[in-house]
Amino acid sequence: MVLTYINTVWVVLAAAMVLFMEGGFSLLEAGFVRTKNAVNVTMKIFVDLTIGALAFWMVGFAVMFGKDAFGMIGTNLFGSPEKLTLAVHLPSVAFVLFQMGFAVASLSIISGAVAERMNFKAYVVTAAIICVVVYPLSGHWIWNRDGWLANLGFKDFSGSAAIHALGGFSALAMAKWLGPRKGRFNSDGSVNVFAPSNIPLASAGAFILWFGWFAFNAGSTLDASNPALATIAINTMLAGASGGAAALFLTMKKFGTADPSMTINGVLSGLVAVTAGCATVSEWSAVIIGTVSGLLVIYATLLVDYLKVDDPVGAVAVHGFGGVFGTLAVGLFDKTDGLLTTGHVSLILVQLLGAVVVMAWGLLGGTFIAKVCEKTVGFRATEREEEEGLDMSYHGIPAYNELERFTDLPTSLYNFEETTGITVAPPSSNKVKTGNSF
Repeated sequence: MVLTYINTVWVVLAAAMVLFMEGGFSLLEAGFVRTKNAVNVTMKIFVDLTIGALAFWMVGFAVMFGKDAFGMIGTNLFGSPEKLTLAVHLPSVAFVLFQMGFAVASLSIISGAVAERMNFKAYVVTAAIICVVVYPLSGHWIWNRDGWLANLGFKDFSGSAAIHALGGFSALAMAKWLGPRKGRFNSDGSVNVFAPSNIPLASAGAFILWFGWFAFNAGSTLDASNPALATIAINTMLAGASGGAAALFLTMKKFGTADPSMTINGVLSGLVAVTAGCATVSEWSAVIIGTVSGLLVIYATLLVDYLKVDDPVGAVAVHGFGGVFGTLAVGLFDKTDGLLTTGHVSLILVQLLGAVVVMAWGLLGGTFIAKVCEKTVGFRATEREEEEGLDMSYHGIPAYNELERFTDLPTSLYNFEETTGITVAPPSSNKVKTGNSF
C-alpha cells in the first residue's frame, strides 16, 4: 500500500512535468517564428492541451492500451480509460494522465513544422486525428503488451519512435503538403533565412523542455523504487549536453559562428535520441548517442531545406531524424542485446523494422490529415492571412501590443472592437515607426 502511495505521487508529479513541457514548446516556437505569428503558435499549444488531451482520453487511450485485436488495435476502455488493469502498484488514472502528456507531445511536434501558414481550424482537426488514431495506433504496436512490434522484442523505453519519429514524420508529410512560407525558397533552389524573432525566448523554451525530459524518461518507470531512475536521469542529461556541444562545435567550424538555434536543436536532438534507450544503455553510450544526434540534426536540417520542405523550428530534423537514430541506437548500444556491446544482431534488425514502420505510418498519417483538412475546413491560410500574420488573422491580437509597430491598423482589429465592445485607440498617424521588421 505504501508503495502505491509513493508511486502515485511520483507518476502524477512526472505527468505534471511532462505536461509543463507544453510551455516549453510554446516558448520555443514563439521564439523561432516571426513576431506576427507568435500568438498563433501559442494558441496551437492550447489546442494540444484541450482538444488533443480530451480526444486521447475519450478514444485514443483505448486504441493504444485497450484489449488487443490481432496485435494492431485496442478494442475496449473507450470513454473509461481508468478501467485499465496495471501490473504495477499504481492507480490506472495516474497512468492515463502520464500517457496524456505523451500524446499531446507528439502533437506539439507537428505544430512547429507547420507554423506561420496553416489554417487554424485545420490544426484543430489535426489535433483530434493525431490523438484519436495516428499516435495511438502505432503506440499500440509498440507499447501495448500484445502489440505486434512489442511481441517481436522492439524496445522503445520512452518514445524515440512512438512519440518523436511518429510526430516528426507526420510533420514532414504535412509541411510538404502545406508548401513553404511565401518567399522561403528561390527558383534556383536557394533558401531565404527567416530570422527567429526572439532567441532568448526560444532558449527559455528549450530549458523547460530539458527540465521536463527528466520526467518524460524517468517517469516511464511508473515506479519510484526502480533502481534505474538515476541511470535514466544521468543518461538524459549526458545525451542532451553532448548533443548541444556537438552542434555548437560543428556550427563554429562549418559556419564560423556559434549558432544558437542549431545549438538548441542539438540539445533537443540528443534528448530525443536517448529517449528510447535511456534505461538500457551505459553513460558513455548516452554521450555517443547525444553527440551523433547533435551532428545529425544539422545535416538533417540542410536535407530538409534541400527537399524544399519549410520547417520553421527544425521539428523534422530534431524529432523525426533524431527519433529514428535513437531507435536504431538501442539496437547498437543496448547493454544486453546491442550489436556493438554484445555482438547480437537480432535486436538491431527489429529496431530497424520498427523505425521504418513508424516512419511510413507517420508519413501516411500526415498525408491523410492534410487531405482531410483540404477537403473540409481548408488546409492553408490564405495569402492575405499569411501576409498580415496569423495572430491578427485568427486571434485578433498581436503578441506585442504596441500599435506603433504597425504601419497600418489591421482590419481585424476593428472586428475585434465590434465583437468584444473593447475600444482600441488607433495610432495618431498611419506613418509611424515600425520597430523591428517582420
